[in-house]
Amino acid sequence: MTQVLAGKVAVVTGGTSGIGLAIAQRYAAEGARLFVTGRRQEALDAAVTQIGGDVTGVRADSSSAADVDALYAAVRESVGRIDVLVANAGGGSFAPLGEITEEQYHDTFDSNVKGTLLTVQGALPLLVDGASVVLLSSTTSALGGAAFSIYAASKAAIRNFARSWALDLKDRGIRVNALAPGPTHTPGVIGLVPDGEGQGLLDTLAADVPLGRVADPSEIAGAALFLASADASFVNGSELFADGGQAQV
Repeated sequence: MTQVLAGKVAVVTGGTSGIGLAIAQRYAAEGARLFVTGRRQEALDAAVTQIGGDVTGVRADSSSAADVDALYAAVRESVGRIDVLVANAGGGSFAPLGEITEEQYHDTFDSNVKGTLLTVQGALPLLVDGASVVLLSSTTSALGGAAFSIYAASKAAIRNFARSWALDLKDRGIRVNALAPGPTHTPGVIGLVPDGEGQGLLDTLAADVPLGRVADPSEIAGAALFLASADASFVNGSELFADGGQAQV
């Protein structure tokens, strides 16, 4: 069977756990030459082992311009091009209006918005014409969320990045799309609540999903594979919801 990404070079930021790790694993299984990033070397080394295939781990914080430059220097020296870029690194935390701190705001927007900007802008010299760029959005880009407004606003910014950058890059035929997962069973989601309360959060989130459950990260990875593939050759500037219907009904 032909591998969908055979011969392609892919970069996945935040590829050490959760959705990023699942995307990296799926891309590797489909034949991509991979570069993955993470902020902690120990976790990055473990992820590289878990991903397998032709993969290089680069320790990098996507919100650091110096780290992003080092990432692309490694890609340039090794292979000299990027066919698929997944800007996945990011995160968030709960805080209701009235309790939002300046620190939380900067942490979330630096990680999600600044990090995505640096990741994509830094890749431009290496992206081949016709490349696919996938930005990780969220159902919160379209839905309100109690005590989650800062994260939701950052993901709404990601959604508009996809619209705007699709226009900026149209002369190069580079497709830019946002992928919006619904609730997904990841360490990041579990980490939003105190120890021992993770299953309760997952159950609460599942109750809002028409399919009646949260996603497995591998299901989000399947959508990311589609956006990276030739099957999505006419999909551009869009937001693909992989959310079990949560934001659709």
